[in-house]
Amino acid sequence: MRASGLSKRFGQLLAVDHVDLRVSRACVYGFLGPNGSGKSTTIRMLCGLLTPSEGDIEVLGLRIPEQAEELRKRIGYMTQKFALYEDLTVRENLEFMATVQGLPRDARRARIDELLAAYDLADRQKQLAGTMSGGQKQRLALACAVVHKPELLFLDEPTSAVDPESRRDFWEKLFDLADADTTILVSTHYMDEAERCHRIAILDTGRLVADGTPAELTAKLAGRTLGVRAREPRRAQALLHAVPGVLSVAQIGNELRVLCAGNGDAAARMGEALRSQGIEAEVAAIEPNLEDVFVSATHGSAEARAA
Repeated sequence: MRASGLSKRFGQLLAVDHVDLRVSRACVYGFLGPNGSGKSTTIRMLCGLLTPSEGDIEVLGLRIPEQAEELRKRIGYMTQKFALYEDLTVRENLEFMATVQGLPRDARRARIDELLAAYDLADRQKQLAGTMSGGQKQRLALACAVVHKPELLFLDEPTSAVDPESRRDFWEKLFDLADADTTILVSTHYMDEAERCHRIAILDTGRLVADGTPAELTAKLAGRTLGVRAREPRRAQALLHAVPGVLSVAQIGNELRVLCAGNGDAAARMGEALRSQGIEAEVAAIEPNLEDVFVSATHGSAEARAA
Protein backbone atom coordinates (compact mmCIF):
# COMPACT_ATOMS: atom_id res chain seq x y z
CA MET A 1 0.00 0.00 0.00
CA ARG A 2 1.24 3.46 -0.79
CA ALA A 3 0.03 7.05 -0.62
CA SER A 4 1.76 10.07 -2.12
CA GLY A 5 0.96 13.70 -1.33
CA LEU A 6 -2.25 12.66 0.44
CA SER A 7 -4.28 15.69 1.56
CA LYS A 8 -7.81 16.35 2.75
CA ARG A 9 -9.54 19.69 3.22
CA PHE A 10 -12.82 20.36 4.98
CA GLY A 11 -13.57 23.91 3.96
CA GLN A 12 -10.67 26.03 5.24
CA LEU A 13 -9.38 23.22 7.48
CA LEU A 14 -6.46 21.19 6.13
CA ALA A 15 -7.01 17.96 8.07
CA VAL A 16 -4.32 15.91 6.26
CA ASP A 17 -1.33 17.72 4.78
CA HIS A 18 0.58 15.98 1.94
CA VAL A 19 1.25 12.68 3.69
CA ASP A 20 3.44 10.00 2.05
CA LEU A 21 3.08 6.40 3.28
CA ARG A 22 4.45 2.97 2.36
CA VAL A 23 3.09 -0.12 4.13
CA SER A 24 4.55 -3.58 3.48
CA ARG A 25 2.48 -6.74 3.22
CA ALA A 26 1.78 -8.61 6.50
CA CYS A 27 3.03 -5.58 8.45
CA VAL A 28 1.36 -4.26 11.61
CA TYR A 29 1.60 -0.53 10.93
CA GLY A 30 0.62 1.87 13.69
CA PHE A 31 -0.75 5.39 13.46
CA LEU A 32 0.02 7.50 16.51
CA GLY A 33 -0.99 11.10 17.12
CA PRO A 34 -2.97 13.54 19.27
CA ASN A 35 -6.72 13.97 18.88
CA GLY A 36 -7.39 15.87 15.68
CA SER A 37 -4.04 14.88 14.15
CA GLY A 38 -5.63 13.35 11.04
CA LYS A 39 -5.31 9.64 11.87
CA SER A 40 -8.95 8.69 11.30
CA THR A 41 -9.25 10.91 8.22
CA THR A 42 -6.16 9.28 6.69
CA ILE A 43 -7.47 5.77 7.37
CA ARG A 44 -10.85 6.62 5.82
CA MET A 45 -9.17 7.91 2.68
CA LEU A 46 -6.96 4.82 2.41
CA CYS A 47 -9.94 2.48 2.56
CA GLY A 48 -12.03 4.54 0.13
CA LEU A 49 -14.58 6.00 2.56
CA LEU A 50 -13.37 9.57 1.96
CA THR A 51 -12.22 11.14 -1.28
CA PRO A 52 -8.85 12.93 -0.92
CA SER A 53 -8.52 16.56 -1.94
CA GLU A 54 -5.07 15.81 -3.38
CA GLY A 55 -2.70 12.89 -3.77
CA ASP A 56 -2.48 9.36 -5.11
CA ILE A 57 -3.45 6.16 -3.29
CA GLU A 58 -2.79 2.56 -4.29
CA VAL A 59 -4.06 -0.23 -2.03
CA LEU A 60 -3.70 -3.94 -2.91
CA GLY A 61 -2.86 -2.92 -6.46
CA LEU A 62 -6.05 -0.83 -6.79
CA ARG A 63 -6.33 2.91 -7.39
CA ILE A 64 -8.36 4.65 -4.71
CA PRO A 65 -10.98 6.11 -4.75
CA GLU A 66 -11.64 5.00 -8.36
CA GLN A 67 -11.65 1.30 -7.42
CA ALA A 68 -12.96 1.68 -3.86
CA GLU A 69 -15.90 -0.68 -4.42
CA GLU A 70 -13.58 -3.48 -5.50
CA LEU A 71 -11.27 -2.75 -2.56
CA ARG A 72 -14.06 -3.07 0.01
CA LYS A 73 -14.42 -6.75 -0.82
CA ARG A 74 -10.80 -7.31 0.21
CA ILE A 75 -10.52 -5.26 3.42
CA GLY A 76 -11.88 -5.32 6.95
CA TYR A 77 -12.68 -2.23 9.04
CA MET A 78 -13.19 -1.87 12.78
CA THR A 79 -13.81 1.35 14.71
CA GLN A 80 -13.43 2.22 18.40
CA LYS A 81 -17.20 2.28 18.85
CA PHE A 82 -18.99 -1.07 18.98
CA ALA A 83 -20.95 -0.95 15.73
CA LEU A 84 -22.65 -4.34 15.64
CA TYR A 85 -26.25 -5.23 16.45
CA GLU A 86 -26.76 -5.42 20.20
CA ASP A 87 -30.19 -7.06 19.88
CA LEU A 88 -28.74 -9.97 17.87
CA THR A 89 -26.80 -12.87 19.34
CA VAL A 90 -23.08 -13.36 18.80
CA ARG A 91 -23.72 -15.97 16.12
CA GLU A 92 -26.43 -13.89 14.43
CA ASN A 93 -24.02 -10.95 14.15
CA LEU A 94 -21.44 -13.18 12.52
CA GLU A 95 -24.03 -14.70 10.18
CA PHE A 96 -25.22 -11.26 9.17
CA MET A 97 -21.68 -10.00 8.43
CA ALA A 98 -20.85 -13.19 6.53
CA THR A 99 -23.94 -12.65 4.37
CA VAL A 100 -23.10 -8.99 3.78
CA GLN A 101 -19.58 -9.96 2.75
CA GLY A 102 -20.93 -12.49 0.27
CA LEU A 103 -19.70 -15.74 1.80
CA PRO A 104 -21.36 -18.73 0.10
CA ARG A 105 -24.04 -20.34 2.24
CA ASP A 106 -22.21 -23.67 2.49
CA ALA A 107 -19.03 -21.92 3.72
CA ARG A 108 -20.63 -19.69 6.37
CA ARG A 109 -21.19 -22.26 9.10
CA ALA A 110 -17.63 -23.59 8.99
CA ARG A 111 -16.13 -20.08 8.95
CA ILE A 112 -18.33 -18.89 11.83
CA ASP A 113 -17.52 -21.99 13.89
CA GLU A 114 -13.83 -21.34 13.24
CA LEU A 115 -14.10 -17.72 14.43
CA LEU A 116 -16.16 -18.58 17.50
CA ALA A 117 -13.41 -20.96 18.59
CA ALA A 118 -10.50 -18.66 17.67
CA TYR A 119 -11.97 -15.65 19.50
CA ASP A 120 -13.17 -17.54 22.60
CA LEU A 121 -16.84 -16.91 21.84
CA ALA A 122 -18.12 -20.46 21.33
CA ASP A 123 -19.79 -20.61 24.75
CA ARG A 124 -21.45 -17.21 24.14
CA GLN A 125 -22.77 -17.70 20.62
CA LYS A 126 -26.40 -17.48 21.80
CA GLN A 127 -25.79 -14.45 24.02
CA LEU A 128 -27.13 -11.05 22.92
CA ALA A 129 -24.23 -8.83 21.90
CA GLY A 130 -25.58 -5.94 23.96
CA THR A 131 -25.13 -7.91 27.21
CA MET A 132 -21.44 -8.66 26.68
CA SER A 133 -18.47 -7.03 28.40
CA GLY A 134 -16.25 -4.53 26.57
CA GLY A 135 -13.55 -7.10 25.88
CA GLN A 136 -16.05 -9.65 24.59
CA LYS A 137 -17.64 -7.06 22.29
CA GLN A 138 -14.20 -6.17 21.02
CA ARG A 139 -13.42 -9.80 20.13
CA LEU A 140 -16.78 -10.12 18.39
CA ALA A 141 -16.19 -6.93 16.41
CA LEU A 142 -12.78 -8.20 15.28
CA ALA A 143 -14.25 -11.58 14.33
CA CYS A 144 -16.90 -9.82 12.24
CA ALA A 145 -14.25 -7.61 10.59
CA VAL A 146 -12.28 -10.67 9.43
CA VAL A 147 -15.17 -13.03 8.65
CA HIS A 148 -14.37 -12.82 4.91
CA LYS A 149 -10.58 -13.24 5.44
CA PRO A 150 -9.56 -9.74 4.28
CA GLU A 151 -6.09 -9.12 2.93
CA LEU A 152 -5.96 -5.75 4.69
CA LEU A 153 -7.46 -4.76 8.04
CA PHE A 154 -8.06 -1.17 9.19
CA LEU A 155 -8.48 -0.63 12.93
CA ASP A 156 -9.40 2.85 14.16
CA GLU A 157 -8.52 3.05 17.89
CA PRO A 158 -10.04 -0.38 18.54
CA THR A 159 -8.92 -0.76 22.17
CA SER A 160 -9.94 2.61 23.63
CA ALA A 161 -12.71 1.20 25.84
CA VAL A 162 -11.32 -2.08 27.17
CA ASP A 163 -9.16 -3.17 30.10
CA PRO A 164 -5.39 -3.87 29.79
CA GLU A 165 -5.80 -7.66 29.77
CA SER A 166 -8.32 -7.48 26.92
CA ARG A 167 -6.01 -5.14 25.02
CA ARG A 168 -3.14 -7.59 25.39
CA ASP A 169 -5.25 -10.51 24.19
CA PHE A 170 -6.52 -8.41 21.27
CA TRP A 171 -2.96 -7.72 20.11
CA GLU A 172 -2.13 -11.40 20.21
CA LYS A 173 -5.01 -11.93 17.78
CA LEU A 174 -3.61 -9.19 15.51
CA PHE A 175 -0.24 -10.92 15.31
CA ASP A 176 -1.97 -14.20 14.49
CA LEU A 177 -3.60 -12.38 11.56
CA ALA A 178 -0.28 -10.84 10.46
CA ASP A 179 1.34 -14.28 10.57
CA ALA A 180 -1.42 -15.43 8.22
CA ASP A 181 -0.35 -12.69 5.73
CA THR A 182 -2.91 -10.01 6.68
CA THR A 183 -1.67 -6.41 6.53
CA ILE A 184 -2.91 -4.34 9.48
CA LEU A 185 -3.21 -0.58 9.88
CA VAL A 186 -4.10 0.43 13.45
CA SER A 187 -4.45 3.85 15.04
CA THR A 188 -3.85 4.08 18.78
CA HIS A 189 -3.27 6.47 21.66
CA TYR A 190 -1.36 3.91 23.70
CA MET A 191 2.45 3.94 23.66
CA ASP A 192 2.70 0.30 24.74
CA GLU A 193 0.56 -0.66 21.73
CA ALA A 194 2.66 1.46 19.38
CA GLU A 195 5.78 -0.35 20.61
CA ARG A 196 4.23 -3.64 19.44
CA CYS A 197 3.91 -2.47 15.83
CA HIS A 198 6.41 -3.47 13.17
CA ARG A 199 6.45 0.15 12.03
CA ILE A 200 4.76 3.35 13.18
CA ALA A 201 3.86 6.75 11.76
CA ILE A 202 3.27 9.79 13.96
CA LEU A 203 0.81 12.34 12.63
CA ASP A 204 0.41 15.84 14.04
CA THR A 205 -1.86 18.60 12.71
CA GLY A 206 -2.29 16.53 9.57
CA ARG A 207 1.43 16.15 8.84
CA LEU A 208 3.60 13.05 8.98
CA VAL A 209 6.26 14.00 11.56
CA ALA A 210 7.89 10.59 12.13
CA ASP A 211 7.95 7.23 10.36
CA GLY A 212 9.99 4.12 11.13
CA THR A 213 10.31 1.08 13.34
CA PRO A 214 10.09 1.73 17.10
CA ALA A 215 13.80 0.88 17.39
CA GLU A 216 14.77 3.30 14.59
CA LEU A 217 12.75 6.15 16.06
CA THR A 218 14.02 5.74 19.62
CA ALA A 219 17.63 5.39 18.41
CA LYS A 220 17.42 8.90 16.92
CA LEU A 221 16.96 10.29 20.45
CA ALA A 222 20.10 8.67 21.88
CA GLY A 223 21.67 11.00 24.46
CA ARG A 224 18.63 13.26 24.64
CA THR A 225 16.75 11.58 27.50
CA LEU A 226 17.91 12.07 31.08
CA GLY A 227 16.76 10.78 34.43
CA VAL A 228 16.80 13.05 37.47
CA ARG A 229 16.63 11.88 41.08
CA ALA A 230 15.91 14.73 43.47
CA ARG A 231 14.62 14.99 47.03
CA GLU A 232 12.04 17.55 45.92
CA PRO A 233 10.90 16.27 42.51
CA ARG A 234 8.01 18.71 42.09
CA ARG A 235 10.21 21.74 42.79
CA ALA A 236 12.96 20.31 40.58
CA GLN A 237 10.45 19.76 37.78
CA ALA A 238 9.34 23.41 37.87
CA LEU A 239 12.96 24.60 37.70
CA LEU A 240 13.95 22.26 34.87
CA HIS A 241 11.13 23.47 32.62
CA ALA A 242 12.95 26.81 32.45
CA VAL A 243 16.35 25.37 31.47
CA PRO A 244 17.23 26.18 27.83
CA GLY A 245 17.00 23.14 25.59
CA VAL A 246 14.62 21.18 27.82
CA LEU A 247 11.56 20.06 25.82
CA SER A 248 9.65 18.18 28.52
CA VAL A 249 9.88 17.07 32.13
CA ALA A 250 7.62 14.29 33.39
CA GLN A 251 7.48 12.82 36.88
CA ILE A 252 7.60 9.01 36.91
CA GLY A 253 7.21 7.86 40.51
CA ASN A 254 9.89 9.67 42.52
CA GLU A 255 12.07 10.41 39.51
CA LEU A 256 11.92 12.88 36.63
CA ARG A 257 12.23 11.98 32.95
CA VAL A 258 13.66 14.83 30.89
CA LEU A 259 13.75 15.17 27.10
CA CYS A 260 16.24 17.63 25.66
CA ALA A 261 16.41 19.34 22.28
CA GLY A 262 19.98 18.09 21.67
CA ASN A 263 22.61 15.81 23.17
CA GLY A 264 25.01 18.60 24.18
CA ASP A 265 25.63 19.91 27.69
CA ALA A 266 22.01 19.71 28.89
CA ALA A 267 22.91 17.47 31.83
CA ALA A 268 25.50 19.96 33.10
CA ARG A 269 23.11 22.90 32.71
CA MET A 270 20.34 21.03 34.50
CA GLY A 271 22.63 20.11 37.40
CA GLU A 272 23.84 23.69 37.69
CA ALA A 273 20.28 25.05 37.68
CA LEU A 274 19.23 22.67 40.44
CA ARG A 275 22.31 23.35 42.60
CA SER A 276 21.81 27.09 42.28
CA GLN A 277 18.45 26.64 44.03
CA GLY A 278 19.82 24.31 46.70
CA ILE A 279 18.30 21.14 45.23
CA GLU A 280 20.42 18.02 45.49
CA ALA A 281 19.96 15.78 42.46
CA GLU A 282 21.53 13.02 40.39
CA VAL A 283 21.34 13.44 36.60
CA ALA A 284 22.09 10.50 34.30
CA ALA A 285 21.38 9.41 30.72
CA ILE A 286 18.54 6.90 30.27
CA GLU A 287 17.17 4.94 27.32
CA PRO A 288 14.64 6.84 25.18
CA ASN A 289 11.18 5.36 24.61
CA LEU A 290 8.30 5.99 22.21
CA GLU A 291 6.74 8.55 24.50
CA ASP A 292 9.95 10.59 24.13
CA VAL A 293 9.73 10.13 20.35
CA PHE A 294 6.12 11.33 20.39
CA VAL A 295 6.94 14.42 22.49
CA SER A 296 9.93 15.29 20.31
CA ALA A 297 8.01 14.82 17.04
CA THR A 298 5.00 16.90 18.11
CA HIS A 299 6.84 19.55 20.16
CA GLY A 300 6.82 22.28 17.52
CA SER A 301 3.09 21.92 16.86
CA ALA A 302 2.33 21.87 20.59
CA GLU A 303 4.21 25.16 21.02
CA ALA A 304 2.34 26.70 18.09
CA ARG A 305 -1.01 25.64 19.57
CA ALA A 306 -0.07 27.09 22.95
CA ALA A 307 0.93 30.37 21.33
